Amino acid sequence: MRAFVAAAEELHFGRAAERLFVTQQALSKRVRRLEEALGVSLFARTTRRVELTAAGRRFLPLARDVVDAYDRAVSAFSVEPLRVDVYAERFTPLKVLRAAVEGAGVQVETSMRQGLGNALPAVRNGELDAAFGRARDVGAWPEELARRPVHVVSVDAFVVNGHPLAGRASVSVEELRGFGVAMPDTGGSPEWRAWLERFRDELGVPVRFTAPALGVRDYGRLMREEKRAVVLSESGTDLPNDPEMRQIRIVEPTPLHVWSIVWRRDDRDPRLQRLLRALPRAERPGSARVWLPAEDRADLEGL
Repeated sequence: MRAFVAAAEELHFGRAAERLFVTQQALSKRVRRLEEALGVSLFARTTRRVELTAAGRRFLPLARDVVDAYDRAVSAFSVEPLRVDVYAERFTPLKVLRAAVEGAGVQVETSMRQGLGNALPAVRNGELDAAFGRARDVGAWPEELARRPVHVVSVDAFVVNGHPLAGRASVSVEELRGFGVAMPDTGGSPEWRAWLERFRDELGVPVRFTAPALGVRDYGRLMREEKRAVVLSESGTDLPNDPEMRQIRIVEPTPLHVWSIVWRRDDRDPRLQRLLRALPRAERPGSARVWLPAEDRADLEGL
């Protein structure tokens, strides 16, 4: 019935399958089984369009009621909240998740493992229901896990007062080459280190790794120690309220970072499915004056 409702609302089997995170063939089989059980045709299908039959139109509101009742019944007996890793509190996945949870009406317990590389084993063994991260450069991708880009964010430079760039609203990549980047060692986040190394190699901006950060305040300490290098972070980073800190937009090109959501393909928990539907879909960059690794661009082009 869930497959029928999605297909009836989309009137397109491909979009309905994508919405339910199944193949189009699997969705078609489910609809056929429902039609066989009811003894009626619910859709009139041609090579160009899909329409509901008279029986399909009558059945749609009833099917919606059944699906909603099922989801409410399951939620009523679901004591444990969904467990979702948001990477770290200061980054935008936490904001994205908050908005989606409100729309999906589910309870979520968050963890912060500071890297998708750290979270993937927990998603695979069921300790986590889902995790956010850059779904690249984490080794061979496990076939049992699905992923989808949900958010694209620009990466900015951060300095403190007294830095040569402190009074600037933006800095070009060409200018940034003369300053360089200093970043705390990424530790258990090989995907973020790989992003930084590609940024260095493809744009020619020197990147130097320092000692690991022991909390977000270490970023402020690093900025104060550096006389020319800048620190990089996403534009939506939630940093401590520091009146001396300055955030500077990087342009020509603007570097981007792609956040994806990762979950087990065989996880049919209706709460997780509602959460996945409530999460946004990342938009392709609208400007040519942006940069991101080719693998991340390929993920967005697959949307």
